[in-house]
Amino acid sequence: MSDPSTPITHETIRGHIEQATSDVFSTMVGLSIDPREMILSRATPHYGVTALLGLTGDWTGSGQVSCEPALACAIAAQFMMSEYPEVNDEVLDAVGELANMIVGNVKTSLENDLGPMGLSTPVIISGPDFETRVIGSPSWIAVPFECAAGAMMVQLVLSPGRRHAVRIRPQPAAAAEKELAGVL
Repeated sequence: MSDPSTPITHETIRGHIEQATSDVFSTMVGLSIDPREMILSRATPHYGVTALLGLTGDWTGSGQVSCEPALACAIAAQFMMSEYPEVNDEVLDAVGELANMIVGNVKTSLENDLGPMGLSTPVIISGPDFETRVIGSPSWIAVPFECAAGAMMVQLVLSPGRRHAVRIRPQPAAAAEKELAGVL
């Protein structure tokens, strides 16, 4: 079982994101991809095609991969061995699979420190000019990447799960339960 006081730093998570992204790009996409400076932000913009995945377990959160449409088309071309001049259903599916591989690899790496986690099915969003936020959570850890085919960003947000939150703050949780019991 993981310990919520386990020191996990933004830099550690950034390292897992960079390693997973590099591994997936070199083996599955056939492109070299270079990380840029990490960004910590409560809300982050996206590049046009985004896949979101939920993380559950002792630690919970979300992971996402967002890429420019041209890069999304290049990824689909590598996966499907076909040309994609514009974003369509196959391109969206390819970005979802790419996100599943990258975030899944990050999750597996983090499980050594944070305990077992589950991974949801990707949700794909396509379109310009939006941002994502997770209510009541710490900042997104966002790592931008660039390659010959375009730019993308891999992001992760994590916080201790409910079981740890109760263990970390037993007094307020007990008081809230007593208060709720009196109301119901």
